[in-house]
Amino acid sequence: MRVAVAGCCHGELDKIYETLALAERRGPGRIDLLLCCGDFQAVRNEADLRCMAVPPKYRHMQTFYRYYSGEKKAPVLTIFIGGNHEASNHLQELPYGGWVAPNIYYLGLAGVVKYRGVRIGGISGIFKSHDYRKGHFECPPYNPATIRSIYHVRNIEVYKLKQLKQPMDIFLSHDWPRGIYHYGNKKQLLKTKSFFRQEVENNTLGSPAALELLEHLKPTYWFSAHLHVKFAALMQHQAGDKGQTAKATKFLALDKCLPHRDFLQVIEIDHDPNAPEYLAYDIEWLTVLRATNDLINVTEKLWNMPENNGLHTRWDYSATEEAMNKVLEILNHDLKVPCNFSITAACYDPSRPQTQMQLVHRINPQTTEFCAQLGITDMNVRLQKAKEEHHLCGEYEEQDDVESNDSGEDRSEYNTDTSALSSINPDEIMLDEEEEDEDSIISTRSDMNTPSAEPSSDQASDFSASFSDVRILPGSMIVSSDDTLGSPDGRERNPGEALESGDGKDLTELPSKRLSDEHEPEQRKKIKRRNQAIYAAVDDDDAA
Repeated sequence: MRVAVAGCCHGELDKIYETLALAERRGPGRIDLLLCCGDFQAVRNEADLRCMAVPPKYRHMQTFYRYYSGEKKAPVLTIFIGGNHEASNHLQELPYGGWVAPNIYYLGLAGVVKYRGVRIGGISGIFKSHDYRKGHFECPPYNPATIRSIYHVRNIEVYKLKQLKQPMDIFLSHDWPRGIYHYGNKKQLLKTKSFFRQEVENNTLGSPAALELLEHLKPTYWFSAHLHVKFAALMQHQAGDKGQTAKATKFLALDKCLPHRDFLQVIEIDHDPNAPEYLAYDIEWLTVLRATNDLINVTEKLWNMPENNGLHTRWDYSATEEAMNKVLEILNHDLKVPCNFSITAACYDPSRPQTQMQLVHRINPQTTEFCAQLGITDMNVRLQKAKEEHHLCGEYEEQDDVESNDSGEDRSEYNTDTSALSSINPDEIMLDEEEEDEDSIISTRSDMNTPSAEPSSDQASDFSASFSDVRILPGSMIVSSDDTLGSPDGRERNPGEALESGDGKDLTELPSKRLSDEHEPEQRKKIKRRNQAIYAAVDDDDAA
């Protein structure tokens, strides 16, 4: 099965699907599935735009609304997770996942589905330690704080995913698992993104919650975005029991959807030829959702998940065979995800803009149907009741500039969070091409018609080769293999692991993504001036 993976989409669906069409014309066959790693921006109208945590100048309608209205239909089944630049009010309607448009499926706050026998899981949002132990208390209209906290990962989603025992084929996260950079070509990463150096050396870049999931789930593939750079790694896990073969995870992060950026990769995934060609629920995940339903929290109060410490009567919510059979009976042994998309909000009309469209907290019929069938709670219904009783949601205040330091984390009681504020990525908030002249300074290479570097047959691992098959794409969108693996940090791998560079080519021969060291201060200064208001500020609650 041919699977395309995209990094940060930023609403550029037309461009992505056009690129996939070209790949199909030039490639060995059709693409069966598209996976998007966040910042999808399912914006339906002007009200949705105001729910994106970006400065107003970056709020553009893009092309999703055409797929939402039915004017266009996604040519390939598309599955995505949320990032930190989303129409949060839209995605909040579907906490357990659902269709945002025909053939475009959102995995929810966390979710697991199957397609042609391939098990695909994901978690939406980014890690922010001071919100990690809170409930899902935000609802529209958002205030300046909740418009950011709405997309922060919570411990309940991580806890649910850690109840899973069955093997995972693919997992999606927006931010990277912490420490994954030790298992790839770290030297090339720091050459490309030099401002990550301190956090990489301190091992504080990325999400500790995602690392916890990576170590528990051990998926065959893990795909991420957020840091706007292509990076591949191979993490070898320790064998759980004697006699078991140690699993390995092939990690790939991709750039954002812009010309001259490595935002797309097509790979071959083994699948079950006898499995149906439709999206299906995962029975183990549904069982876990039922078991953990009583743990739902819609308050801002900090709380910890149950654990075996003598304080909780129950701490194991994993799916038993009996419980899974019960869920199968409830669903009449039909795990097909129903094609029950419905329009829940007015769609953008270019001829009749409505800049004052009201923000409404909606109950989505897909979620209502799903919760009723499974016998679980619709979080939005509980939120509305809580809002009426306690006025949990503040009034939305239009902001001239949404200050965000979302690539960072601050200290908390989370047991693996050892970070202070992480690296500033001056490329992170660029959602369009309005400053392309400056952006081209840090483009991947000066001549995008340069063919991809050919991996050496002697040195390249099978893993590296599997991430270098997109030469069929147009010159402006080529995904090269010049970031194949170097030697990871010796502290993080077995001495015998062969993870040499697969280039077979001197990196100095390739055009540099950044200016040389002697020009680095000037380049950094230019970017900082452009995004100073965005990145220099600290959240009010951080300062507190």
